Amino acid sequence: MNISIPPNKQTKLLGLEKTFDFCKNLFESKKLPNKILFSGQKGIGKATLCYHLSNYILSKDELDAYNIKNSEINSNNKTYKLITNNIHPNFFLIDIKDEKKNIDISQIREMIKYTNKSSFNIKKKIILIDNVEYLNLNSVNALLKIIEEPGNEVIFLLIHNIEKNIFPTLKSRCIQFKVLLEKEKKIKLINSLTENNFYEKLNEDFKNYYISPGFYISFYNYCKNNNIDFQNITIELFLRDLILNYENKKNNFLKDNLIHFIEYFFAKRIKNTSLKNKIHDKYKLFTKKLHETKKYNLDFESFIIELKSKLINE
Repeated sequence: MNISIPPNKQTKLLGLEKTFDFCKNLFESKKLPNKILFSGQKGIGKATLCYHLSNYILSKDELDAYNIKNSEINSNNKTYKLITNNIHPNFFLIDIKDEKKNIDISQIREMIKYTNKSSFNIKKKIILIDNVEYLNLNSVNALLKIIEEPGNEVIFLLIHNIEKNIFPTLKSRCIQFKVLLEKEKKIKLINSLTENNFYEKLNEDFKNYYISPGFYISFYNYCKNNNIDFQNITIELFLRDLILNYENKKNNFLKDNLIHFIEYFFAKRIKNTSLKNKIHDKYKLFTKKLHETKKYNLDFESFIIELKSKLINE
C-alpha cells in the first residue's frame, strides 16, 4: 500500500483486514446490507477497503480473483483493470469533481439511469459514493429515492469522513460501519509507508493529536518536500509555516488539515497559560469563522489573511 497511489489502484490492504473479512463473511452468508455507510477518519483507508470489497465480489469466478489469504487484489485481474479505468459494467463511482464544491444532482441522476439497466452477467451492481459529506440537499433527495429500494442486485457503498456531518435522512437509511484502526497497526502502517521509523522520531506534539495514517503521511510528505525538520518542529511553528507560506504553496494539505492545527495550537496554549478564558474565546472565534468559510463556500484566502494578521502577527 502506498498513500501516493489512489485507492482504486491500491492492490494491498493493510490494517483493515478484520473489517474486510467481516464484510466478506456477511456477503458469503447473503447477509451483507445493500446500503453500507463506512464512517471513519479521513486517511484511514475507507476507500481502499471499499475497492477491495468490490473487487472480491465482482472478481469471483474470474482468473486471478481476489487473494483472500494475502488481502490483495491481483493486478492482472479483469475486474481490477476495468474498475481502475472506470469502465466496469457492474461498478459505478460517484465522487466530488475537482472543479465542484458539492456532488451535483446530475451525477445522481446518471447513477439512477445506470441502476435501471440490466446487470451484466447476472452479477451484483456496486455503487460507490465517496465523500458523501459533499452531497447537497438536492443530490441527497434524489439519492434517497433510489437508495430506499435499490433492489437485491444493487449494493451501495458510501464513504463518510466522520469529522463532517451528513444529512440525517441519508444516515438513517444506511447501516453504518465505523472503520477503526488499532494503534499498533496504525504505527506499523505509518512506518512501512515512510522512512527510518518516522513515527518514533516524530515530535511529541504531533503524536498526541494525529489519528489516521493518511494525516501522518500527508504531514511527512509536506515536511520532506519543504525541508521541514519533523523531529523538532512544534504545532505552533508548523501552523505558522503553513499560513505564512500559503500563497506560495497553495495545495489541499492546508485546507484539509487547518481545523486540526488550529485546535491543537489553542489546546496547547490553554494548557500552558493562565489566560485560558481569553485564549478560549479566540479559539472559538477562529473555529467558527473557519466553519462558516467551509459551510457557505466563502473565500478561503481571506480567512488565511485574517489568520496571518491576528494569529501569526500577534
